[in-house]
Amino acid sequence: MTEGLPKNLGENAERLLSAALAAGVLVVDTERDMRASRNLNGRGLLRRNPQDACIWYPTDKAYSLSGVDRPADMELANHCGAVVAILAANHAQASDIEPIDIDGGGVEVAIAPPSALARLPHHPLAALFPMIPDDELRELADDIAAHGQQQPVWLLDGAIIDGRNREAACHMAGIDAWTKEYEGDDPLGFVLSLNLRRRHLSESQRAMVAAKIVIWKRGVNQHTTGSANLPTRDAARMLSVSERAVIAARRIDTHGIKELSAAIREGKLSVHTGEALTRLEHEAQQEILRREKKEIVAKSKEIRRNDAEKRHQVRLAHMAHVVESGAATAGRVAQKFPVIYADPPWKFGVHSEVTGREKSAENHYPTMETGAICRLFGEIGDPAKADAVLFLWATNPMLPDALRVMDAWGFAYVHHWIWDKEVAGTGYWGRDRHELLLIGKRGSPVAPLPGTQPQTVYSERKGGHSAKPAFFAETIERLYPDLPRLEMFCRAPRAGWTAWGYETGEGRE
Repeated sequence: MTEGLPKNLGENAERLLSAALAAGVLVVDTERDMRASRNLNGRGLLRRNPQDACIWYPTDKAYSLSGVDRPADMELANHCGAVVAILAANHAQASDIEPIDIDGGGVEVAIAPPSALARLPHHPLAALFPMIPDDELRELADDIAAHGQQQPVWLLDGAIIDGRNREAACHMAGIDAWTKEYEGDDPLGFVLSLNLRRRHLSESQRAMVAAKIVIWKRGVNQHTTGSANLPTRDAARMLSVSERAVIAARRIDTHGIKELSAAIREGKLSVHTGEALTRLEHEAQQEILRREKKEIVAKSKEIRRNDAEKRHQVRLAHMAHVVESGAATAGRVAQKFPVIYADPPWKFGVHSEVTGREKSAENHYPTMETGAICRLFGEIGDPAKADAVLFLWATNPMLPDALRVMDAWGFAYVHHWIWDKEVAGTGYWGRDRHELLLIGKRGSPVAPLPGTQPQTVYSERKGGHSAKPAFFAETIERLYPDLPRLEMFCRAPRAGWTAWGYETGEGRE
């Protein structure tokens, strides 16, 4: 009977469709059968009764594909008999149905009341974007009643992934929502594409969506391994927001009251203002949200300022400990080296020592003034040979300082390589996404053999703060395989190198 129909309908869906084709009507009373019916509806094989969500009819497409002839003279009594038979086959409970005498024909059918199915179920993806306000939903319902539903409600395995507003408006208008089953392999990308085209969202609103994606992805992949930061990074890329904004949005979802989340989703507050308020108790959050927006923002700034001061004091204590313990072990370098690789801990200028150091190097390791770096070479014993090459890291704003250090150490600039970090960071004149590895020479060191020189630009996504790709150290090893090598300001010693730095202990190999 159903040879021309799709082969992947499922046993239960095939049973229901066969019954519907034979009788011309189908009444379902279980959630399992309702899901199967919605799936068939999404494939265009069943249509729903506008007045009763439990009654379905085969479509012209279903009759055409199945080769079954539509009943020539569909008497109402035949419908009623079919309804009774199908309900009996589905083991309907008498307490759930109400006998109705249709058209005075003396034939009673058992039809589930419209309340038997309130609404279509929602897939977690459907909750990524908020519902529209009630007044806008009523306007949409009026428009659909007057002009029809223009776009489908998209389903995944019978549950809504996109179109909650349309489905609710159709329900409000008392008509059957037009649904389609999504059959692609990227439902998340599909939902994002639809909604980001039709909605104009602020960065904070997109961050809240990204936070929900992180939660959804971790739920889907809860048994997989990998970096915990990858879902956050991926979600930030999808919505074109910063990872910091997504992290703030996640905290709001987990520590904020629902009114706080709603205010950000509705565009009333920024995600960073909301994140600061999550440090208050729920009752305090509730009280703050009753105030004017300018008062809420002021309170948020006060909270962030107090938190920054606390972190600043902890940071200073930690760095003092590192310097105290490291200074005693770094010591002098007795050996002379023809190859030196250095990543100085530059101290950057900031607007505020308290809040401006949040993203700076001082938040991760002790830094040094440029003058102190210039003097350091002599203080530790001038470890360079008369003929030596220096590889010195420099950022864009510290380029003049790096050249000053190179000169103070007795080297002349000859060239540089570029590390492209692939992701833009911060900066006053431009958002930096690269760093420079300056090359200087003292005397007459051996240059790389022709044909062995690396290309001057290397791309690798940035990792931890100040961590440099191993590629550069490995390239130096390849160019100078048999020469003694010193790495200054080293934090993670490499085999075959002598390491000097506060975090490595006394110069050692």
